[in-house]
Amino acid sequence: MAKKVAVFAFNGDEMCFIHALMNALDMKEKGYDVKLIIEGSATRLVKEAEGEKRPFTNLYGKAKESGLIDCVCRACATKMESLESAKQQSLPLCDEMFGHPSMARYMDDGYEIIVV
Repeated sequence: MAKKVAVFAFNGDEMCFIHALMNALDMKEKGYDVKLIIEGSATRLVKEAEGEKRPFTNLYGKAKESGLIDCVCRACATKMESLESAKQQSLPLCDEMFGHPSMARYMDDGYEIIVV
């Protein structure tokens, strides 16, 4: 059975987001069952990934194509004005815990939580 990891990308700093993307892609490549959850100020980068070329654009595209993005936080995407962009990109939205994704749900499903 593959190791199960849920990477929660909270930080909207591009370098932190790049590292969340790189690690999620690396784990997937190594056979892990990995899910990327975009939360907090990182939800702003969902919108920014659509526009001009950014340092994280290629990695974000690879993560999206690989099906690694399990969900985007509805409450934070609303606050960061990226909700419509997430919808246009057909990204799943999570809001089961007061408008945010629930870490407990992933833990109940056997995922180790990593927060970046």
